[in-house]
Amino acid sequence: MKKITLLSALLAFVFQAIGQQTESYDYFKSNRDMISNGVQAILTCNGLFTSERTIEQVYDQELKYLSRPIGTAKGGDYKIDWDRKAVEIGVAGGTPVMRAAFRKGIGCIILPPDQNLSDIDKLPIQTLPLLTDDAKNIAWPNGDKFTINKQAKGVDQMALKKAIDWSFDRDTPEQTTISLLIVHKGEVIAEQYADGFDYTTKTRTWSTAKSIASTLFGILSDQGKMALDKPLNVEWLPKQANPDTDPRKEITLRHALNMSSGLYTVDSRRMEYATGSGLAYWAGASITNGARNRGLIRTPGSSWDYENYDTILAVLSMKNTLGEDYFHFPRKALLDKIGMRSTFLSTDRFGDFVLSSQVYTNARDLARFGLLYLNDGMWDGEQIISKEWIEFVRTPAPSTAATGNFYGGQFWLVPDDRTDVPKDAYATAGNRGQFVIVVPSHDLVIVRRGLDYGKQGFNRWDLTREVLKAIEK
Repeated sequence: MKKITLLSALLAFVFQAIGQQTESYDYFKSNRDMISNGVQAILTCNGLFTSERTIEQVYDQELKYLSRPIGTAKGGDYKIDWDRKAVEIGVAGGTPVMRAAFRKGIGCIILPPDQNLSDIDKLPIQTLPLLTDDAKNIAWPNGDKFTINKQAKGVDQMALKKAIDWSFDRDTPEQTTISLLIVHKGEVIAEQYADGFDYTTKTRTWSTAKSIASTLFGILSDQGKMALDKPLNVEWLPKQANPDTDPRKEITLRHALNMSSGLYTVDSRRMEYATGSGLAYWAGASITNGARNRGLIRTPGSSWDYENYDTILAVLSMKNTLGEDYFHFPRKALLDKIGMRSTFLSTDRFGDFVLSSQVYTNARDLARFGLLYLNDGMWDGEQIISKEWIEFVRTPAPSTAATGNFYGGQFWLVPDDRTDVPKDAYATAGNRGQFVIVVPSHDLVIVRRGLDYGKQGFNRWDLTREVLKAIEK
């Protein structure tokens, strides 16, 4: 009896010890190292060849986003190929060497670790000619010919200056405003840039790209080629012997744009820089394969989870709908029509648009984009996007009702607990502080571009509040 008691106690101790084990080893470390180098490759390449900034400027601001950048502006374990407009980060024998190369009309594309600069010519380029007319000689908003109206009716210039100063003079170096442009009643009433930037400088939109993508879906919806409440036009992975039994076939465009697909989430679980969309953004993987290779864990439409791949699923559905017209469609249907000459829609190496994050543009082009929405989708007498679609993007996703009604159709909404800004305001939002804010009740568009890092606490609705102090309704 005593032996049995002792054995039981020993087994209990063993099982207790087993139960106290924790999984602390980072099994994704090699991925994180590869992606870390890839992030620096893309940011450096685009900083130099898309934004046309110096290596000193790139290290001083673009790479502030990184906790441990490789090298300094004076040199290190990286190479810049000025002739081929490419960057290599890392050295052979260490963490994976990651390479990025600039491509005409697209910006920089990341290569996978098993490719080198000899593979650049295999990467896609945008063959559709850019608009050839000179924007400097074309009146705003189609072009860049305008004078800032410093006597605009209904604008308190002193209060406006305070709002501008509030945007640029932050109490932390982690919030870096690089441009602010404000349009009231169609006129530019303020435009200011940080040192080293001007109106021609293209920088990354990050997730403001999602709102541009949503506009393209809206155009196709207006044409009857895509529909909010029909299943996405995608082939799911892994392929099923009988696709009709796949529960993912119930996911609609509305679900994806409301960030409510119900699919397993990656980027919202602190894995963005280890797997998921990070492998496509920064490591050369296919952006579409990762998006469609996720299982359903919730009923579509029942919960909100911010996920880059949900946007990409809608982009893939657009591609499958358009076929050979896909690559030129954004330029023909939207960008060229409203004068967004300085906007590059980046792709992965397979030619798929990474419209969840990777668009490069300037403040003026984003102001044009905001004006399109402010003007109910009308541009020069043409209805580019319908009022019905604009109403959709401004309508809270049902899955956000319990948490503040803060998100619509790839646009952010004024949450229920904010009472200091008009409820009709809505905005794009991207990492590092990229905002296009539309306030219909005040005939106002605000564009703020940033290179924030760290906690990134710059708040779009606080900015709206400050600007509105200068605007009479």
